[in-house]
Amino acid sequence: MSSTSPVSSSVLSRAHARRLRDLYRSAGWPSQDALEIDLLAAGLLERVRSPAGHETLRVTDAGVQWLAVTLARNRAALSSHEALVQKVAQEMARAGRLAWTGLSLRAQVATGDEAKPTRWCIARPDVFSIRHTSVESYVEPIVHEIKVRRSDLLADLRVEAKRAAYRDLGECWYVLGSDARGKPIGEPEDVPPECGVMLLQGERLVVARTAQRPARAALPFGVWIALAKATPLAGSDEDAQGMLA
Repeated sequence: MSSTSPVSSSVLSRAHARRLRDLYRSAGWPSQDALEIDLLAAGLLERVRSPAGHETLRVTDAGVQWLAVTLARNRAALSSHEALVQKVAQEMARAGRLAWTGLSLRAQVATGDEAKPTRWCIARPDVFSIRHTSVESYVEPIVHEIKVRRSDLLADLRVEAKRAAYRDLGECWYVLGSDARGKPIGEPEDVPPECGVMLLQGERLVVARTAQRPARAALPFGVWIALAKATPLAGSDEDAQGMLA
């Protein structure tokens, strides 16, 4: 990549990476938009003219290298995210709760429209847990949203409807991982006050702020059906049970 390039690959976004991947997999037909201009200026794309005069785009060697770097970074972040998801779910199970990961649950959010004040949406919490009890009003549902990148956290916090859906299901907690220097990716002040905050400090999860209790204690029927179809995480006592044989 030329040192005189007006656009550095370090300032390119996820949208640029997505476009570059799409062009790598496709025939390379140009879109002639701002993303394409940035990628061309950064030297990650090049224009190729066919003998018939048609112009297409091709990912350069520098573009392939940049894609490999972003892919490795995404894999590392995904691994860190999944590890923290499992850690939170196991902590909920050790606390005697029933915990699930990877659920898709129906929730209601406000629309601000008097004619139709609420709408249904699908919430996908990283960890969802309830108390192990036979009394419906005692289940105390909790949603844990896991974040290991500050950029992901800030982008998520801008989606108010997502938090509203989580709070329709139960308490909403944000679990903030650590950066490469071991510092939390965010502070409790970054998260809205109605949500709880947990910080990963070394190997420990530390409560930085408790969540506000939702007005509704019980769960909607549709959520119960989704929980009945899914398998909760095995608790530590269930692991020990297998040793009795």
